[in-house]
Amino acid sequence: MAWRGYIVKTLTKTEFVRSSNTTWSRYRLNPYQQQVRCFRRETKRSETNKSSIEKDSKASPSENKTPVPPKIRRPSLFKPLVFTLGFTGCSFAAAAILQYENLRAKLRTAQDQESDELSNGSHDITYWHNWWNQLSAFQKQLILLMSMVDDFWSSLTEGQKAVTGIIALNAVVLCCWRIPSMQRNMIKYFTSNPVSKTQCLPMVASTFSHYSVIHMVANMYVLWTFSSGLVSLLGKEQFIAFYLSAGVTSSMVSYMCKTATGRFHPSLGASGAVMAVLAAVCTKVPEAKLGIIFLPMVTLSAGHVLKALIAFDATGLFLGWRFFDHAAHLGGALFGLWYVADGHRFIWRRREPFVKLWHSLRSKPTGEQRPGARPGVDRGER
Repeated sequence: MAWRGYIVKTLTKTEFVRSSNTTWSRYRLNPYQQQVRCFRRETKRSETNKSSIEKDSKASPSENKTPVPPKIRRPSLFKPLVFTLGFTGCSFAAAAILQYENLRAKLRTAQDQESDELSNGSHDITYWHNWWNQLSAFQKQLILLMSMVDDFWSSLTEGQKAVTGIIALNAVVLCCWRIPSMQRNMIKYFTSNPVSKTQCLPMVASTFSHYSVIHMVANMYVLWTFSSGLVSLLGKEQFIAFYLSAGVTSSMVSYMCKTATGRFHPSLGASGAVMAVLAAVCTKVPEAKLGIIFLPMVTLSAGHVLKALIAFDATGLFLGWRFFDHAAHLGGALFGLWYVADGHRFIWRRREPFVKLWHSLRSKPTGEQRPGARPGVDRGER
């Protein structure tokens, strides 16, 4: 360290002597010019220093400020509300037409079977034995497989048959979430968010959308379990309209709560519609005993289970829990309670005029002549 200090001192002394000699020689040559240059250099340095200090002082307050996030404009819920009301009305109208057409098709099928039996009669066992022997091995295996599927389908209840299509559609949408090229469209159309550009269509599509396999299995298990009881009360056609309307209504309630609280995050899943099915069954049969999947020895009444679920979702909505869409759950449960209490009488029992109108349009003759009418005269031709 001593050697290092000595070398530094000697170097600074020599540099000081050299610099003083050079400045003195320059001063002797032109003293006035040297002073002016020194003065100008000092002014330039001071101006640059002042400008840099002013810039730093001006820039320091903006650097210390935290960035303010942009405010999201609260969306208008007029279009989703109109869509909810219109979709619910169209769903029940389509269900009434579908029920009419199914009854008419069953009646026509029964009449055709009676006429075939009377005209042709039944074939004997020898005929079917010879027909079976003429088939190939592949055709026999295919017929056996089809008979097994038909036996399984016949063993299901009407509610389970109605739910099978819903489960299949949910499985297809779950597979679409695993395709990378479809991620943008899936987020756009299969997640509901009031601030999204497409507000109405996701209210229906998100009812069939699940990203997690566990989420879909849990919802479909509850739907499979409670669908039989509700379909026996409402019928297959009315049940489908009820399920779709409950999904859209739960999305609308979710939109309203998100807009009121300012927490805009996407939602998906059939939990709202499933809660409506569960609430309807528990309200109609409150004394029924329900068990827990992993604790089969513990049984609770349906009425107590419904009250516990509503209390849980109300607490989550009040405290701002974000793991579930508690507003959609509450909306579905309230829709199920309302429909069993008053909605069935308010909507479904008033379908008779609409069905009569459809019957008149459906059975109206087209291009048929009245008996005894002369062609070209009674039609108004000249």
